[in-house]
Amino acid sequence: MAKEKIQVLGTLAVPENLLKEKFVKSSGPGGQNINKVATAIQLFCDTSKISWLNSKSRQKLKFLAGTNMTKQGILVIEANRFRTQILNRKDARQRLLQLLRRALVSDKVRIKTRAPKAENLKRLKNKKRNSELKRRRSHRIEL
Repeated sequence: MAKEKIQVLGTLAVPENLLKEKFVKSSGPGGQNINKVATAIQLFCDTSKISWLNSKSRQKLKFLAGTNMTKQGILVIEANRFRTQILNRKDARQRLLQLLRRALVSDKVRIKTRAPKAENLKRLKNKKRNSELKRRRSHRIEL
């Protein structure tokens, strides 16, 4: 492992000791080589031990990761897009960085608003007009 830490944002970094890699056999293109060489990678990151992740960021990361995160807080990223270990390793690490960066960005707070009175009146007027049209369309036979 060449680097000591993986830079996420500014001074925030993931220590290399929280990452574990496992190379597995990949599916997809590769011909006969696919049965012999383990090119896909499973990258495990213990997010519960990342000190700079606050509770909101952890929750968002858990939501973004979905089923790729275990109950113990271990994030599992599988990369098998490429035919070589090196490219799949880079891809997995890049996806980890993207997830962590997205988790750090706080969501925009929604400000609750009310529809203007004129809009409500316009909606009710259109509703009344449509119901009148449909009422006139009905064919009632009166005896």
